[in-house]
Amino acid sequence: MIKNTVTLTNNQTGDSYEYDILKSTRGPSVLDIRSFFTDSGMFTYDPGFTATASCESTITFINGKKGELRYRGIPIEKMANNHNYLETCFLLLNSRLPNKEELQSFDLEIRHRAYLHRGLQKLFDAFPDNAHPMATLSAAVTALASFYDEHLDMENEDEYLEMAHRIISKIPTIAAFAYRHSLGIPFIEPDIDLSFTKNFLTMMRAYPGRKMHLGVNGHEQIKDVEVRALDTIFTLHADHEQNASTTVVRSVASTGAHPYVAIS
Repeated sequence: MIKNTVTLTNNQTGDSYEYDILKSTRGPSVLDIRSFFTDSGMFTYDPGFTATASCESTITFINGKKGELRYRGIPIEKMANNHNYLETCFLLLNSRLPNKEELQSFDLEIRHRAYLHRGLQKLFDAFPDNAHPMATLSAAVTALASFYDEHLDMENEDEYLEMAHRIISKIPTIAAFAYRHSLGIPFIEPDIDLSFTKNFLTMMRAYPGRKMHLGVNGHEQIKDVEVRALDTIFTLHADHEQNASTTVVRSVASTGAHPYVAIS
């Protein structure tokens, strides 16, 4: 009978240790060596986690060489062609796609949460005009911890989802404000009548004092093809497995640091 294990032998001492092979849903199997230090008194050495899985996940699968990306098992082609970014967010957070009523409720909540606290808006005045927008974005996300210090128990499903919804809704507003601040032009407030992606493009490009959907000489400012293209890009980048940024967020948050600080 073939065992579903791997045996490691220390050639210096002759001691052997047996570890289970864990089968993955997709991709390579993994060797469960959680007891390796207890067994051998040694650590494994793997700079960059090039051959190490630090957690179990059912969120995203990526095979870059084959061009494969799946969210909760669903191929990215299906998500990009048949669903929008907010549906993708709901899927990643809840392990399933929303029905019509759930999507409407989620969409409406995200639209209303897009507004920034007036005190947070004043923070942008403290940044120099030549500050890089990403530095401004990072600082403003950190500041969210000062304005929203509730809903921090990530073991509580309701608090976790509230914080996640707030991040999804406010990051585009902060990004747009950071961009416009770098240009020295007035901010454009969120518009709850616009979809998630069109609202972001409007906050980035709208002309103050004109109708929000019109640009120079009354021409349509935000085209549907632009909205669709950017929404697809958002979908493609909604999650990217256990990469560098995800690892950093998980590592920082594991110390008990504020979730907004970890994300920043």
